[in-house]
This record gives sequence, C-alpha cells and structure tokens, in this order.
Amino acid sequence: MRLLIAYLSIAFIFFLLIIRLFVVCIIDSDFLVKKGNEQWYRDLPLKANRGVITDINGNIIVGNQSVYTVYIRPRSVTNPQLVAHSLSVLLSLDESKLHEKITSASVGELTVKKNVSADIGKQIEALSLDGVYLTADSKRDYPYSEFLAQVVGYTNVDNEGQNGLEGYYDKLIKGVDGKLFIESDNRGSEISPTYSYLPSIDGATLTTTIDINIQAFCENAVKIAHTQWNCKRASMIVMDASDGGIVAMCSTPTYDLNSLPRHDINMLNAYSKNSMIVDVYEPGSTFKIFTTALALEYGVVNENKSFFCPGYRVVDGQRIKCWRSKGHSSQNLAEGVMNSCNCVFMDLALSMGVENFYKGLKNFGFGKKTGIDFFGESSGLLMNEKSVKTVDLARIGFGQAVAVTPVQLLGGVCSVVNGGYSVTPHFATEIRDTYGNFLYKYESSSHRILSENTSKKMCELLENVVSKGSGKKASVQGYRIGGKTGTAQKYENGHIAQGKYVSSFVGFAPVENPKYAILMIVDEPSSYAYYGSIVAAPSVSDVFSRIFAYEKTAPTVEESIEYVTMPSVEGMSYN
Repeated sequence: MRLLIAYLSIAFIFFLLIIRLFVVCIIDSDFLVKKGNEQWYRDLPLKANRGVITDINGNIIVGNQSVYTVYIRPRSVTNPQLVAHSLSVLLSLDESKLHEKITSASVGELTVKKNVSADIGKQIEALSLDGVYLTADSKRDYPYSEFLAQVVGYTNVDNEGQNGLEGYYDKLIKGVDGKLFIESDNRGSEISPTYSYLPSIDGATLTTTIDINIQAFCENAVKIAHTQWNCKRASMIVMDASDGGIVAMCSTPTYDLNSLPRHDINMLNAYSKNSMIVDVYEPGSTFKIFTTALALEYGVVNENKSFFCPGYRVVDGQRIKCWRSKGHSSQNLAEGVMNSCNCVFMDLALSMGVENFYKGLKNFGFGKKTGIDFFGESSGLLMNEKSVKTVDLARIGFGQAVAVTPVQLLGGVCSVVNGGYSVTPHFATEIRDTYGNFLYKYESSSHRILSENTSKKMCELLENVVSKGSGKKASVQGYRIGGKTGTAQKYENGHIAQGKYVSSFVGFAPVENPKYAILMIVDEPSSYAYYGSIVAAPSVSDVFSRIFAYEKTAPTVEESIEYVTMPSVEGMSYN
C-alpha cells in the first residue's frame, strides 16, 4: 500500500511537471521569449508616417516632413565630452547639462531631441559618435500654411492628432510604429553590430471633400471682408448642395499651421476653434427660408396670398416690429420674401402652429447635431416645444428666439434647394490604407424633407431676392443665383447688445440645378454698415464668380440690352 502511494505521488509530481512544461513551452512561450529578449535587446522606435490628407482632387493639404529623433545610450558612450560638445553645437543645447545627463544617467537610454531637421541629422550621423543613435521620424507639413487652419487641426510634439480632422481620424491616419532591435548586455551596452527590426506601417490616406482652389477663393474673401468691415470674425462655408460635402471652410482670425503658437495655449485654443461647427448664433432673416418652405409644404400659403405690413404685428399683447418701421403695405408671398418682411413670416409661423412648425424644423435637423465628422459640434438651441408661446412662435418665424450653427443652417438650405432631400455635412469622402484598401467610404443616407414642387418654388422665390430684392450684391452677371440676407442683433447677458450685429448671406447656384451653397457671416462689423445685403452678399458674389471661372461654367442668362431712341439735341444749349 505504501509503495502504491509512493508511485502515485511520483506520478502526480511528473504530471504537474508535464503541465508546467506545457504552459512554459506552449502557452507562455511568446511572453517568455519577449521577456528574454528584453534582457538581451534594446529597441529604438521606428516611427510610422502619418497618412496624408488630400483634397477631392488629390492635392496634399497635410503632408509630412522628414526629421530625426536623437537618442543616447549612456553606457555605450566612450567619450562623453566629445558627444556633449558635438550635440550641443548642432542641436543648440546646453553642453554642461547634456554632459551631466550622459555621465550620471541611471537609465539605458536618453531622448536628446525630437524633430531634428534632415540636414542636422545627417551631420550627426557623419560624426559616428559612439552611443548616439538617430531614428527617422516625420512631422506634419502644411503646404497651404494658414488655409483650413480650423478644419485640419494639428498634432502635438509626439505627432498625435489633437483636434480637427487630425484628431477625429487619428486612429486611422497615425499608422503603426515599428522597432529597431540592438543586441546588448545587461548594462545596455551594445555587444553586436547586427540589427533586426519590425517595420512600421504608415497611416491611411484621408481624402476630403475640400477643393483647395475654391478654398483659396474663400480665404481671400474672408480676409478682405475682415479688413473692410473691421469685424470680430468673418467666416465662410461652401457646401455641395446635393450631399452636404464641405467644399471649403474658413474663418478669420487664423494662424500658420507650420508655426503654431504653442507658447500661448489660450491663443492656440481660440484660433484653432472651429466656430462654424461649435458655436451657435441667432440666424435672423436667413431662417425665413425654412418658415417659407414649411408653409408652402403644409399648404397654408400660396403665391397669390396677400399680406399687409403696417410695420409691426401685435402678438400676445406685444408689439413686434418689422425691420422697416413704416411697413411694406400690401404684398404677396414673393414680395414678402423679396422684402424680407417680418410681418409675413410671423403670419406664416402662426398659421402653421407650434406642432407643425416644430415638426418641420426638426426634420431639417434644428435642435440636434448634424453628425458632421468633427469633434465638439453643437446642436443649436430650439426652445422646448411645450414651452413655446404664441409670441415665441412669431419670433421664431423670422429668425429670432432660435440659435443654429453655421454648418447646420447651410445644411438645411441645401435640403430646401436640392429637390427637398436631407444632407449630412461631412469632410471625409474616403480613407485608404497604404495598400489601397478602403477603410472608409462615405455613403449618403438621404431622405426626403420637402416635395420637389416646394423645393422648386423656393428656388424661384430666393432667386427673386438676388435678381430684384435685397440680395442684388450677390449677383453675378450671366448666372442665376438665389439667396437670402440676414441681419441679427447680438445679445449679451440676456439683453440686446447695442450696435452689435451678425450680418450674413446664404446663396446657392445655379438656380436651375443647385451645385453649391455658400454661407458668409460677418460677426460684429464695426463700420457704417451692418446689413447682410451690404456686408456679406458681395463676398458670396466674388466667390461664385471665381467658381464659375474655375469650373468654366457657361453663362445661362443673356445680358439684356435696352435700346432707346436718342432725341435730337442739335442747336440746344447745355443748360
């Protein structure tokens, strides 16, 4: 019996040893090999290049510049004084501090400096200093400097995306770093000249909806407007009317992406904030587009209906003024839109009622985020439907008591004029890895908001605004352009800020088949003029005229020439 127990015990011990051997050789083999290699190898990172960002035509708007990172392995340094002196001269470092780090280091490796230019890196390599290593790296390069500063964002010193498209798509475009393995002893000293490496994988290429040429037109327009009107900010968005693709987006003031003000974090945050996506504003008369469209869609108005404007409406006992204090007298719908008469739009909103009006506004996406591929988007401000009083409804009808983001408003306008289909504002059209495989491809998920007839009618009404009404300064001879002016007072601490306005114009072209929609906003123009028709509309005209020339769009409207008979003035005096 004792012998049996002994045999069983020995068998059990061997069984445990076999299990342990299986665990070590099979289950934990990779882990243990890795731990073993860590004792005999030191690794240097092989940085992956971030994927480039291009415009819709393949032009690189964010690329890479080759740089080096310089390392020191103190235990491999044979001449600390020479190393400290040489690197301090080439890298503009303090020689004594660098020498102290080398001679007193308790770590196996020191990072001396990142983002060293290729020229300096080659000079260091030529010195062949013992214990000094360089790894190829890259830093972001922005060939268009200030263009798209609030859109593309920037990276930190470790080349990690922080905001904008750089931040939003960081996981896809940052790539996968590799490693260079160097055989060394337990003190970290190199014992073999043989290297092995795990290659890095470069990041994916992000193709955007931006057209850099149209972006240039917009950048020029906002700079001119900012100077001319001495405003707080001038902003412009160009959007593809069919699907919401952002063709151009810019704002002043801006900054050079190749020379970030990293020393002043408040300045950096202020300049890099994309106000067209994250900030809200009261749209004023541009919002009348949606009031009109929904009234037509619900059948509460037709083009023959007559309105009378004495210069005000009394709603819930409150006297609400039209922008024209003496009124517009009698007018039909087309004239009301052309005149931007507040009374007309109060009547339209009241005739729809809160439930219908809110249902339509929510279909346009107001009060919620558009889903644009960008961090920090705001949802706008739409009063709780249950809290809306009759006077609130009247004010919302002409663009007060509601707040929107610029990109939200322009997306809604696209839906009004493109045949009635919803759009999702977006920047990315596709993302491909280094092998050309699709990681992402934009697919539209559009749905109908308005009938085709309503959309067509709205295009006609808004064309009148440009051809006959307040938007004349947005016109381009030979082309059909539609649009709407907007001038809204600003509020501070719950009260109207005297003399402060947001002036805007939203336009689209060509009317017969809208391709682009443009929103121009001038925040707090401090000149003699503040109406959107004067301050913002000319910028839209300028950009449209440049787009037509760039895309070689043929005129569709013949220049009208009026012939008159000149009376004879022979023998008459100048008086």
